[in-house]
Amino acid sequence: MEADERHVLAPFAQKSGESRGRQFPQELHEYRTEFQRDRARIIHARAFRRLEYKTQVFLNGTGDHLRTRLTHTIEVASIGRTIARALSLNEDLAEAIALAHDLGHAPFGHSGEEMLAECMQGHGGFEHNDQSLRVVDLLEAPYPDFPGLNLTYEVREGLQKHRKVAQVSNLQSGTSKLETCTTLEAQIANLADEITYYSHDLDDAVDFEILRSEQLEETKVWRQSHANVAARAPEVREPELHKLIINDIIDVQVRDVVASSAKAIEEAGVQTADDVRRQERPLIRYSEELATANRELRRFLYKNVYYHPRVAEVNRQACETLREVFEAYVLDPALLGTAATKRIESEGMYRTICDYIAGMTDRYLLEENARLRSGVME
Repeated sequence: MEADERHVLAPFAQKSGESRGRQFPQELHEYRTEFQRDRARIIHARAFRRLEYKTQVFLNGTGDHLRTRLTHTIEVASIGRTIARALSLNEDLAEAIALAHDLGHAPFGHSGEEMLAECMQGHGGFEHNDQSLRVVDLLEAPYPDFPGLNLTYEVREGLQKHRKVAQVSNLQSGTSKLETCTTLEAQIANLADEITYYSHDLDDAVDFEILRSEQLEETKVWRQSHANVAARAPEVREPELHKLIINDIIDVQVRDVVASSAKAIEEAGVQTADDVRRQERPLIRYSEELATANRELRRFLYKNVYYHPRVAEVNRQACETLREVFEAYVLDPALLGTAATKRIESEGMYRTICDYIAGMTDRYLLEENARLRSGVME
């Protein structure tokens, strides 16, 4: 399979056989590449399974068909593979990064992340990309000989997608100071994440009945896809109509990224994955026209979805619960339990509490708050 990659993939793709390896050396597998092994390790991780009960935008449990952090992750991986395949890049690497990119997310979505960051002010802060790396490097512990999942350098590099590689101090040696970008596969995971939440947050908001048709027409992205669908199927009406528009939005975004990225790669003249790393800006990108439209869409989503009273108020109440649990643990760290308290000596009390809460599902945090309140009342 490594030989096939050298023949089939583009010269600038990250080949499995050219991986910079793992922090703890392990024998190669006879019929799986290194990135395929990483993908399996992520899927089998306990943190991955917990994503099923973590909020994406709408509080987990408020609707059977609304996205969770897990369904979001699966959609990112699917779109990532499509873009990687179209550009002759390493699908396994793009998928592995996509599957792991949200392992560090706190309960209650981005609101929960903001609350946990507030609780950690003065104690090292909290950022979900950094936390994803902590999950795979330390907090998952399926192996007796080393901590974490022992993923390849390239997957771990991709989990720091919002950082310039030269600024990442906790990646193992081998990073050149001249490297300011990640692999194309990591860049794909980053944009696939955006494409996914642009489209499914619109979809869920329509299903949740907080967006009206006339509002949606305010955004160029929606207007264009609405026109595309109307031209192909003028007889279609709701509820099928908005589903077809969402599908078209995804298709338009993916086609644009593939075409724009192919052009950028050709113009950059990169010949190896390391050439990509030395670029001043990512080569996986939207066209300028779509980038502008997406910025407009992002502003629209913040104004009309993320800060909508039906979303924001529920999330605010849930996040107050997170704060209460955090403060209870600070007052009595023994409440964390034996396994977690063992890490306080090496990680510090605040970081240990942060790790513990970040790993919780929405429902477990609510149950833990009820348990702690009950203890106080008793």
